[in-house]
Amino acid sequence: MGTLDQIYHMANFLAPAFAVGVALALTGHIFMRKVAAAPGFTAQAAINFVAGSLTLGLGLWFFGSEGKMASYAALLVVAATSQWAGGRSWR
Repeated sequence: MGTLDQIYHMANFLAPAFAVGVALALTGHIFMRKVAAAPGFTAQAAINFVAGSLTLGLGLWFFGSEGKMASYAALLVVAATSQWAGGRSWR
């Protein structure tokens, strides 16, 4: 597999985490009340993306192949939890 193929493969592997992270950051303000401690859009999307990427990586390690529905379900749960935790006020 060439370098360009590896880049495409990694981009396709991480695309669901990116899409979910950005979608949650965009719609997070609709479902959660506005709090002063909530980070900006870019920070929320980045945190969700990193959490989702780690989850997909753990799913790949655990199942031995990518694209399992359990990995995608875990991606949604972990990314939504990170969005929720990032929007809470910790006072």
